[in-house]
Amino acid sequence: MNIQIFGTKKCNDTKKAERYFKERGMKFQFIDMKEKGMSKGEFTSVAQVNGGLENMLNVDCKDQDAYALIKYTAEEDKLEKILENQQVIKTPIVRNGKQSTIGYQPDVWKGWS
Repeated sequence: MNIQIFGTKKCNDTKKAERYFKERGMKFQFIDMKEKGMSKGEFTSVAQVNGGLENMLNVDCKDQDAYALIKYTAEEDKLEKILENQQVIKTPIVRNGKQSTIGYQPDVWKGWS
């Protein structure tokens, strides 16, 4: 099992996800999206598994200007805009190989062990 948690240090759901895996003795790699972010390939594979780009966006994100910009960007340019403004992505994104979740989803993670 190769678990990656994409999130930010200030996100409560990301902290809860880290605690979930720590408590179960499951190793994971934390990727701080403020420092590194997701690659185009990582983002695309997570979006495919989780219902597309729209489901990846956090409607309540702090940067509403960036969110509005992305919301009204032409479909073919949306991916690039999201990758430039990763603060609008819902966190945590938890990946385990080809499987992934968006947000705090312990019920799904139970099935991964």
